Amino acid sequence: MERGNNFIKGSDKSPKKGPKFNIYWVYAFIGIALLAMNFLDFRSQPQEISFQQFQLENLQPGDVDKLVVVNKKYVEVYIKKEKLNEPKYEKVSKGRFGAPNPGPHFQFSIGSEESFKADLDKAQQAVKKEDQVNVYYVDRQSWFEPVIQLLLPIILIIGLWILLMRKMGGPAGSSGGPGGIFNIGKSKATLFDKGTRVNITFNDVAGLDEAKVEVMEIVDFLKQPKKYTSLGGKIPKGALLVGPPGTGKTLLAKAMAGEAQVPFFSMSGSDFVELFVGVGASRVRDLFKQAREKAPCIIFIDEIDAIGRARGKNVMMSNDERENTLNQLLVEMDGFGTDSGIIILAATNRPDVLDSALLRPGRFDRQISIDKPDLVGREAIFDVHLKPIKTSPNLDIRKLAAMTPGFAGADIANVCNEAALIAARKGKNEVEMEDFNDAVDRVIGGLEKKNKIISPEEKEVIAYHEAGHAICGWYLEHANPLVKVTIVPRGVAALGYAQYLPKEQYLYNTEQLMDDICMTLGGRAVEDIVFGKVSTGAQNDLQVITRMAYAMVTVYGMNDKVGNVSFYDPNSDQAFTKPYSEETAKMIDEEVRNLIEKAYLRTKSLLTERLDNVKVLAQELLKKEVLYQADLERLIGKRPYDTHKEHHLNKEGMTTDGVHPTDIINPSPTPVNA
Repeated sequence: MERGNNFIKGSDKSPKKGPKFNIYWVYAFIGIALLAMNFLDFRSQPQEISFQQFQLENLQPGDVDKLVVVNKKYVEVYIKKEKLNEPKYEKVSKGRFGAPNPGPHFQFSIGSEESFKADLDKAQQAVKKEDQVNVYYVDRQSWFEPVIQLLLPIILIIGLWILLMRKMGGPAGSSGGPGGIFNIGKSKATLFDKGTRVNITFNDVAGLDEAKVEVMEIVDFLKQPKKYTSLGGKIPKGALLVGPPGTGKTLLAKAMAGEAQVPFFSMSGSDFVELFVGVGASRVRDLFKQAREKAPCIIFIDEIDAIGRARGKNVMMSNDERENTLNQLLVEMDGFGTDSGIIILAATNRPDVLDSALLRPGRFDRQISIDKPDLVGREAIFDVHLKPIKTSPNLDIRKLAAMTPGFAGADIANVCNEAALIAARKGKNEVEMEDFNDAVDRVIGGLEKKNKIISPEEKEVIAYHEAGHAICGWYLEHANPLVKVTIVPRGVAALGYAQYLPKEQYLYNTEQLMDDICMTLGGRAVEDIVFGKVSTGAQNDLQVITRMAYAMVTVYGMNDKVGNVSFYDPNSDQAFTKPYSEETAKMIDEEVRNLIEKAYLRTKSLLTERLDNVKVLAQELLKKEVLYQADLERLIGKRPYDTHKEHHLNKEGMTTDGVHPTDIINPSPTPVNA
């Protein structure tokens, strides 16, 4: 299918396109005219002499035809035509190209007019009357001077205007475009076409197998449109890519453009909105105008929630300009024909705030969910990001995937880069498994701060705090298996942390959430038991359990007194409006406090019963600072409850089967809303 041809091949009726006007043609014409006028003047430059030479040496009485005093500054000497044939005037008798020189032939400067007249009168009296010459006084101005005086200001004004427009418009491809402020309504989309087409294909996208199947149909339509239109089918006009940050939404859109090899318009949702009123709608119109000229093509709008938020939700925060932009986008998306070949893609991690008119069939027909990858997906993503890295031959990608549960594609790319930097810092020639272990710890817990000065008293509190978490997780049935516990400071404020291996699941029951809350309270409870007072180290723990407890009561309906109700409304922007009465709010607060108090008493009871194990673990932490699962088995015995596959970790953090499952759950995973 050929695009952009407005004539038939082989026809002699193709339109003739004349040369376009260019301002530089004017400059060239003026230059050529000046050169031509200069060369067409056949006179040679007059020979410079002095007044004494004029009187005595060069000129004889009777040879001079006339003298012309120009502007009272210099004198032009004209020789009689019959005298020019004499040998002494050979140099001045010929002009340019051998033509006769009409004059002036000689030229000399004068001082003052009075002295010149006196000298000239004296010279005239010294010759016969018939040899005396006529003297003319003229005020002459060069023809070139008035032309320059006229053209120079015009040229300067034009030059300044062009310079100003370029400064306002910026370089080619910039946001303002070549027209600057006069093209402010033009689209700021970046076009990838022909030589600048996207080189990313589906082979570069890993871990998104289900999403790739969804978009391959759209790519196939761009390649073979008649395959679908011949059967009466209509391709979806738009697809909305939805998923958490870093999962590869933009990468998948680029892969679609690279796979289909069609023009690809890319811009952000915030690029539509400008200071001036009406600019957003104008840019939407210009974008779709360009897209129709380049069809078939793909339009990709990243972070579409910047202009696609629901209208009329909050009158206090309404924005007429943004809503006008959204209205124009809605019209343009539903305004072109089904066979136009324009596919609109958009990406967002906030689909709950988008306007319902934007999501209806006929606009964004499909919503493609891009979630965080599972174990198999992470393995495929590691395979892509490890290609440019010099890795050890013994490196197992499956082990790396097991180390990073809950990691998105961007997180995995960051781990690979950090591992390469750590290996380079150590002077290695290849990246080993140890470097990836350090990289995962660096990404999860932050930078290790071995030189941070901590008093022995604080260090003891930290050791018991982390031992409390570890013991609770060890003896609670639904808690996640422990991987590592450490009291080495990391990150901004983490003085110690414990790592667990969570089971990749989407549904949590009441028993699992209560065990998570108890494990989270283990640090605070053991401080109360051992020291008789609590510290500020449990701040993050309390934030997590408060959020979890309120979610159990108000979102998941896990409280008998409040009932099977959920007050969570993802489509509501009115955060200050409660969908329940003050009595219900008071009851919710009471039930949350009762739930947390019940979990706290259970935790204290467990830790009091296992206080010997807590002390053994805390003292070992003070000695070694880092303990693994194998160390806990050596110190306090095997874990009585193990609902997951048993992983025996050695002191390097590796399991007996080669797996190093590392993920920080400090102190516990946040429940996933089913």
